[in-house]
Amino acid sequence: MTENAVPAPPLDAVLGDVVALTAALVDIASVSGDERMLADAIERVLRIRAPHLDVLRDGDAIVARTHLGRPQRVIIAGHIDTVPVNDNLPSRLELDSGSGDSRTGTLHGRGTVDMKGGCAVMLALAVALTEPAYDVTWVWYDHEEVEAHLNGLGRLARTRPELLAADFAILGEPSNAVIEGGCNGTLRVELTATGRRAHSARAWMGVNAIHGLAPILDLLARFEPAEVEVDGLRYREGLNAVGIRGGVAGNVIPDEAVLTVNYRFAPSRSVAEAEEELRELFGSVAPAVSMRVTDAAGGARPGLDAALAQHFAAAVGGTPQPKFGWTDVARFAELGIPAVNYGPGDPALAHTDDERVPVEQLLACERGLRAWLTADAAGAQAG
Repeated sequence: MTENAVPAPPLDAVLGDVVALTAALVDIASVSGDERMLADAIERVLRIRAPHLDVLRDGDAIVARTHLGRPQRVIIAGHIDTVPVNDNLPSRLELDSGSGDSRTGTLHGRGTVDMKGGCAVMLALAVALTEPAYDVTWVWYDHEEVEAHLNGLGRLARTRPELLAADFAILGEPSNAVIEGGCNGTLRVELTATGRRAHSARAWMGVNAIHGLAPILDLLARFEPAEVEVDGLRYREGLNAVGIRGGVAGNVIPDEAVLTVNYRFAPSRSVAEAEEELRELFGSVAPAVSMRVTDAAGGARPGLDAALAQHFAAAVGGTPQPKFGWTDVARFAELGIPAVNYGPGDPALAHTDDERVPVEQLLACERGLRAWLTADAAGAQAG
């Protein structure tokens, strides 16, 4: 069992309280690769409490669909895995000072932001809404926080693409309960410098590979990220060293050093364009250093020009913002499905030890999605 895990509670009793439901999901630890207990709990409650849904299981992903014959279908999706726990379970509800009202509090714990708050909103509405204005495909999936090839949504797209057929998609990633359009792409590369070993007392006889990375580290330290406007939203890019390894022993000049760099690029660029840009950039300062791509995922344009997206934006209100991090809206974009991010929690707190979500954002997202999904069918489907 994952560190700090607690026995999976029955979720039935808290379906009517999205705050308590979020806490219950959070308290079932589900670090990437260890999602089965939470997937089992979600599947169980859907099969018992949602007879109006066709429930399917694929690994640790759960897909639940209505079949009402509506002219349009939407996907509402969220990942159930988290980054590793670090003494931040079980969850803890902290009420605002001087208030006895749980609606003004903050829920703390791993996954409250990324993204069990969004998953709880989904689960509550999936059970409660038996006659939504659109046919809905609800998806809870695994392995989002690790390498792209393990991603549960990507697995469904490869092996069961018919389950992801839709006209519009909403991803419950944290967005401060406002719509965030599209997402930046991400590219991770390893830059390898080579040298020649020698005794450190006779360093002139060797070539220090770690020193060979210095021009690239200097470039990264001076790099100023671009802000790129795409379909009316401004995306901020980022280029950062995120890992380094090298060295043989304390008295040996190293013959190899590897620097890992992550590039977050605007959705106006393709992965191939981003890769070529890095090769030119690093080659200009360190031509002897080799570059290898280890992980890549394209971004997604905002998707706010679709009619369903506009109806959704009108229902939930607020001013749409850009999503700076990579999210699975990019997978929907690859499938030709316009998609947006909409979920509770501040994305700046994702993965931090003090992950916490305001209760009001949980309630706001539940209200917003409920209002849209229960709108008059004819009006909601106009346009």
